[in-house]
Amino acid sequence: MKHAKILVVDDDPKIRTLLRRCFEGEGSTVVEACDKASALSKLEAGRIDLVTLDLDLGKDDGLDVARAMRQFSAVPIIMLTGKNDVIDRVVGLELGADDYISKPFHVREVVARVKSVLRRAHGGATPTSVPAPQSHALCFDDMIAVPDEMKLIGRNGVPVDLTSGEFKLLEVFLTRPKRVLSREKLMDFTGGNSYAPLDRTIDNQVARLRKKVERSPSSPRLILTVRGIGYSFTCDVKECQSGASSKISAHVPDNAT
Repeated sequence: MKHAKILVVDDDPKIRTLLRRCFEGEGSTVVEACDKASALSKLEAGRIDLVTLDLDLGKDDGLDVARAMRQFSAVPIIMLTGKNDVIDRVVGLELGADDYISKPFHVREVVARVKSVLRRAHGGATPTSVPAPQSHALCFDDMIAVPDEMKLIGRNGVPVDLTSGEFKLLEVFLTRPKRVLSREKLMDFTGGNSYAPLDRTIDNQVARLRKKVERSPSSPRLILTVRGIGYSFTCDVKECQSGASSKISAHVPDNAT
C-alpha cells in the first residue's frame, strides 16, 4: 500500500475519516469523495490506484457510480456496503468490482483486502515500481499478455482494458491451458472468497472476460464451458519472442491501470 493513491467514496464523513487515517497510516495518499459527481471528478483528475466505494451514497447509487467509472477506467474497485443482499454483491462483481466487504468491517480486513487487490493489479509490485524490462509475455490467438505488468494487447494491437480480477482469471487460464478447471478451483486460484454451489461469481467473471478476448463472445472458442464442472481454456499458449514485452510497453500509456 505504500505510495498508493486511494480514492475513498462514502457519504459518511466518519467512515471517510476512519479509512483515510487507516490508509495514510500504511503510507498511502487518500482522496475523498462523498457523491457520484465528486467521485467521477476525482477519478478523472489524476492517477488513482484503487477506489473504495460505498454502495449506499444517500441520493446516489454506488452501483451507478461503479458503472460510470467502468466507462472510462479499469481502476481496481473494492465495494463497501451495509447490505447483505447477495444480488448487490453479484451485480457489483458483474460491473467489474474487484472485491466486496460488508459493514460493519474491521480496518485490518480492509487493509488486507486493499493490499491484496493492489498486488494483483500491479503484478506483485507497488504502484510506483517500474516493471522489469524483460517481463515474460504469453501469446495466444493473436493476442499478447504480460502477467508481470497486468497488460493485454488485442488482435488489432490496441490495449485491452481488463480489471485486475479479469486479468487474474485470464492468467489462470493461460498458465493452465487445455485443463478442466472447476469453479471452486478458479475461485481459489483468483484469490476469491470460498465457493458455494449457487455462487455465480466465476460465471459472471468468465462472461465479462469472454466479451474482451473472444472473437465471438456469443460462440466462445477460447473459454469453453464444461457442463456441471467449470471451464477449460482450449487455445495454445506459448512464450512470446523477446520483443513482445517492449511492444506492449510501447502501446500502453504510462497512466494505464
